[in-house]
Amino acid sequence: MTTVSRLDAGQLDGLPGSARQPCYDHNATTIGVVHLGLGAFHRAHQAVFFDDLLAAGESGWAIAGVSMRSAGVRDQLAPQDGLYTLVSLDGDQVEDRIIGAISEALFLGEERERVDELLASADTKLVTLTVTEKAYCLASLDGGLDFDHPGIVHDVAHPDTPGTVPGLLCRALARRRHEGLAPPTIMSCDNLPNNSTRLRRAILDFADRAEPGLGDWLRAEGAFPNTMVDRIVPRTTEADREALATRLGVDDHGMVKAEPFTQWVIEDRFCNGRPPLDRVGATLVDDVEPYELMKLRFVLGSHSSIAYLACLAGIKYVHDAMDTAIGDLVAQMMEHEAQPVTALPPGFDIAAYRATLLARFSNAGIMHLAAQIAMDGSQKVPIRLLGTIRACIEAGQPFDRLALAVAAWIRYASGTGLNGESFDVDDPMAAELAAIGREAGDDDKALLDGFLAVPAIFPAELSQHPAFRDSVGRWLLALTEEGALACAARAA
Repeated sequence: MTTVSRLDAGQLDGLPGSARQPCYDHNATTIGVVHLGLGAFHRAHQAVFFDDLLAAGESGWAIAGVSMRSAGVRDQLAPQDGLYTLVSLDGDQVEDRIIGAISEALFLGEERERVDELLASADTKLVTLTVTEKAYCLASLDGGLDFDHPGIVHDVAHPDTPGTVPGLLCRALARRRHEGLAPPTIMSCDNLPNNSTRLRRAILDFADRAEPGLGDWLRAEGAFPNTMVDRIVPRTTEADREALATRLGVDDHGMVKAEPFTQWVIEDRFCNGRPPLDRVGATLVDDVEPYELMKLRFVLGSHSSIAYLACLAGIKYVHDAMDTAIGDLVAQMMEHEAQPVTALPPGFDIAAYRATLLARFSNAGIMHLAAQIAMDGSQKVPIRLLGTIRACIEAGQPFDRLALAVAAWIRYASGTGLNGESFDVDDPMAAELAAIGREAGDDDKALLDGFLAVPAIFPAELSQHPAFRDSVGRWLLALTEEGALACAARAA
């Protein structure tokens, strides 16, 4: 990369007029939000809403962002005064916007004292998180806190130097309680259903163990609103940074890129001040679940279906797959399989929603890799596809297109493609699934039996369901004989 100056507050006046900049005084804001998990998604999603809020004159909602595991993002943003560029990509249209909402970027491992100070500050009204469900340290997705988790064991024994999310937050909550301060609203923005409900369980379990009365105080005074977040945020590459430096004339180590579409649905339940996020495009509702189900079944289910079929067809990018029969397949899947079993919010325009999704998936600007979406299928398929299939079975609705997507995942996760090519499967169960594939060899029925015998993925009610076994088995055989695109065309 050609040597250029690093983006920071001193460089703003020299940026080209095409770059949108904060229209507020970055130094005249007050930190009201502490965010744990300062990754690309937060910077492309929640931070943008708070940037809009600051621009609307709500100066008390600046963000202190905390990286929990490494100093990388802190080292990207701190030398830039917290500033970074959001690059919005829509086909060949590019919009550069400087985001100023992050007042401080911190790394817990080196700035624990400052993190503790911020979490305990009376100015901090809201704690948000994008740390993935693994960081909640639950015994299972629907269970309580795993007190045998090494991080939890450490935090119970060493409460002054916690390293887990429950330990860190409970230390701050105890301090606030002792000082007579209300707890902040604690809001998970992770990509899973009932996200804050799960987080609440972990924190309350730790609080009950950590200090007498802390859990009861939090039950009475706290709030954990569930949320649904949606925006496609592909991985930033060095080529992206070089292109941005050419356009802006500065080097931005913290840039993120995203599609134009963004959605944030929040349960309207706060305990310590209510940021008026509805003024800047967020949707505040009594119940987030209908929106969660729509995203799960329409967005994520479709995304996974596209990814596995595209990988089998040798198609690298999602937008290219949408130009084939795969695009027709997901359109029909949404309308005829997902929609009939999904309760919609009153007055919701589902036809417009489906059309928006198809346009988003077809956006060539974001260059979304099918292989990136295909990661962690053993964790995603049960939630994104099998849950919808179970709903279809219960309702007596067809699910043949969804079954094709499951068959495509089985073939992909086996590690061997339709023409004998090998896939580098990035999945926590990759070794186990590859072993099933090797043992099955060219026998599609053995491959089906082997995968359906994995109870961590396929519950007995599905693995033993005749119609489900038959449909997935037929598509496995058809994929071998006809190929991914021909199967997609036939299913559509």
